[in-house]
Amino acid sequence: MLTLLLDGHGELAEWRAAARALLLAGTRPEQVEWRQWEGATGDLFGGPASGSALPPPDPQAPAATVPRAFLELAEAVICHSDPGRFALLYRLLWRLQGERALLEMRADADVVQANRLEKSVRRDAHKMKAFVRFKELPDGEGQPRRRFLAWFEPEHFIVGRTAGFFQRRFTDMDWIIATPKGTSSWDGQQLRFDPAPATKPDLRDAADDLWRTYYAHIFNPARLKVQAMQSEMPKKYWKNLPEADLIPDLIAGAEARVREMAARAASDPPAFHHRLRAREKAAGREGET
Repeated sequence: MLTLLLDGHGELAEWRAAARALLLAGTRPEQVEWRQWEGATGDLFGGPASGSALPPPDPQAPAATVPRAFLELAEAVICHSDPGRFALLYRLLWRLQGERALLEMRADADVVQANRLEKSVRRDAHKMKAFVRFKELPDGEGQPRRRFLAWFEPEHFIVGRTAGFFQRRFTDMDWIIATPKGTSSWDGQQLRFDPAPATKPDLRDAADDLWRTYYAHIFNPARLKVQAMQSEMPKKYWKNLPEADLIPDLIAGAEARVREMAARAASDPPAFHHRLRAREKAAGREGET
């Protein structure tokens, strides 16, 4: 049994280099134990667990090839927090050498699992893009550009994967996105990623009240669907969203507000009512003269 230790912070290149060497050596999936070691520093075989050197390639082994769809799938799956993702990807890689249409077999257990992990990673990245809230930092001495900091708690190792989105969208400011699964930063010239876990900073400021005021004004109790809302804004993100403080009370008072709105609508005349009555009276006066 060959044991491999990986950093596992969402970098496909790390897994890909080891998997390619194993494949060229003819190492079957059941002969490899993949592990993620949080303290790893790039050495596949260092650390507390036992490890072995990669086997030499078989000179008779054909060149390993995979469809582009597998690489795209692997780039997402490798970001998942499931410790079994390394072994899953290697099984797919091994099987693809003889089953070229494997990824089209939607009922295959490995394909189903890989697609499930890929979907979860995409969803987590979507939520990160939606719920990251930057807070401006005080001006530093010698800092020509405004600086911003955000805290987010992703479920998977998606910080490096989504950093390019924030670079393109906020390219005119310096920013840092800190998370328990690494930190990405942009200084106007270079996009960086540090896999070390970050500590949550205290980002409370006056802008929190602006978010609460905005959310309270756009909340429509007549269109409230609690399950749909929690699906779009899962509770696990609430603790880092200032407006989430209002949600329980807004939900609790939604029914009463709907009744109040209905009663007000029934008693108020249509918007054009007064203008119509004025026209009728004017026409009546003109007829009398």
